[in-house]
Amino acid sequence: MHQKEYNTDQINREILGLMQNNARIANAGIARKLNMAPSAVLERIKKLEQKNVILQYIARLNPIALQQNQPAYVFIKSADGSGCSSKASELSKVPEVQEVHRFAGDNCYLVRISKADSASFMELMRNKLSKISNVLSTKTTIVPETVKEQQQLVIPAL
Repeated sequence: MHQKEYNTDQINREILGLMQNNARIANAGIARKLNMAPSAVLERIKKLEQKNVILQYIARLNPIALQQNQPAYVFIKSADGSGCSSKASELSKVPEVQEVHRFAGDNCYLVRISKADSASFMELMRNKLSKISNVLSTKTTIVPETVKEQQQLVIPAL
């Protein structure tokens, strides 16, 4: 993501906090909590969407219910180096890859994957990740227990 300055006032931050806790909250519900007119809330939300402050509305799914409760992080070293955006694009195209991070150091990328078990994870490694060109090595860390996982950002007060 590119660094960009976003000017958000305290009301927008409160709207974002309410929406982050419950993306299905109605504009009227936000308006009631903030003592505002629903039309004013809707206008602010539309502007936040246009400015890409609000990027997406999603449902958070239970990984156990979908047999994807075995997360793993894979460090990938590429001959292309971490500056190669085509490698990041190739990794991003693998549907099971949930996150792709490019960074400096011995490894070039860190990807997050969730599968049902180690056998399905190994199948993914053999049939998809190993097919990506110029991968020199991978190092995998299986996560036996997740203590905290959070998508919400801390919204600082002004």
